[in-house]
Amino acid sequence: MASYKAIELEKEPIRKLLLRYSLPGIIAMTVSSLYNLVDSIFIGQGCGSLALAGLTVAKPFMDICAAFGSLVGVGASTIVAIKLGEKKYKDANLVLGNIILLNIILSSFVSCIGLIWLEPILYAFGASKDTITHAYDYMQIILIGNVLTHIYFGLNNMLRSIGHPKISMIATIVSVAINTILDPIFIFTFEMGVKGAAIATIVSQLIAVLWQLKVFFNPKEVVHFNKEIWKLDKALLHQIIMIGMAPFLMNLAHCLVVIIINNQLKIFGGDIAIASYGIINRFTFIFAMIVMGLNQGMQPIVGYNYGAQKYKRMMRAFDLTAICATIITSLLFIIGEFFPNWIIQIFTHESNLINFSQNPTQIICSSMLIVGFQMVTINFFTSIGMPKKSIFLSLTRQVLYLIPLILILPRLFQHAPLLGVWWSIPISDILSAFTAFFMILKQKLFFKQQIALQTQNGAI
Repeated sequence: MASYKAIELEKEPIRKLLLRYSLPGIIAMTVSSLYNLVDSIFIGQGCGSLALAGLTVAKPFMDICAAFGSLVGVGASTIVAIKLGEKKYKDANLVLGNIILLNIILSSFVSCIGLIWLEPILYAFGASKDTITHAYDYMQIILIGNVLTHIYFGLNNMLRSIGHPKISMIATIVSVAINTILDPIFIFTFEMGVKGAAIATIVSQLIAVLWQLKVFFNPKEVVHFNKEIWKLDKALLHQIIMIGMAPFLMNLAHCLVVIIINNQLKIFGGDIAIASYGIINRFTFIFAMIVMGLNQGMQPIVGYNYGAQKYKRMMRAFDLTAICATIITSLLFIIGEFFPNWIIQIFTHESNLINFSQNPTQIICSSMLIVGFQMVTINFFTSIGMPKKSIFLSLTRQVLYLIPLILILPRLFQHAPLLGVWWSIPISDILSAFTAFFMILKQKLFFKQQIALQTQNGAI
């Protein structure tokens, strides 16, 4: 049991813990974001704007796959952190077997559905006759390797929850490094285009999974493979799904939003607008992944201390994470507003796409000052086992605010409807951030009352 650092989670200063747990998560998530980013750079520079637009069209389907992965991974890792905080080690082990079995079942289901109806799905997601081939070729390979992708991300979540953030980080770095090496070989040397980028991604994830499995085959680990864990537990599955439902719905809603955005962009701006959105989305995604890395570092600290009823330490972890996340997204705001060309030229050398993308980049990045806080708040509620609140916050931006704005604003911007599509994104960010602020304020008041009761009873 010594491998799980329970004492440090309960006793060490939060600032020190957050740095120790978040830094590997930040590095891992930043590097992880390079999967799609590297593919986009090589495809954009080597295959042109239509291929880049095709990759953007395929992105919602990848988000669906990620949604099912987060459903299992986030739910399982949260339960493991809480169970270990409660000293229920047998239950924590059972989670490992269930996360692998559930990932295999869900990913296989998604892949089968996707491969059967891939072409009509991609057309519905915004593909045109000029981009469908690129989107189809890329997504077909991704779906074939979907089981590996799910297991890879699921085990990474588990590694962080059992006190191995560095191992998780190394697995991610190695995987992305291999992907970066293989991308130009498959795309340019073997002249495989977008298919080569997808194959490189799957091969690199296979290697990462083999590295992860080595840890869990070690019987000295607090969570490891054994004969008793290979059975689906209905109660446990229900817990995993309920807690993981927030990020699942968030990713699913994001997918729906991207589909609507792609179709609105196709109507009012064509393939060049979709390619432009793809560039902006991928760059902002890097910063979002950094914040997610912070969230991953916060999650075991918050989950453990919530389970141990150490509410002061739990809230301290939230406050520090929210401050750091705001600083990170503020940097994105500065780059996007004042140096948009820096972003665009990474992905393309086509002057028409560069010129077209400057204004949308500035518009979308205008709300980034407050996005980090909202992301941390959603993850906080997930980490303490309050999925309903996380789900609600996830849906405010993606569904309650953004979808109506996407559909309404282009009609209000009658002479420039495309501007209405672009502006719907930052406006929804602002509205959802205010919603998150009021919800976390109410929750903080509740925990302050619990702390006061503990003080009266001599518990702390």
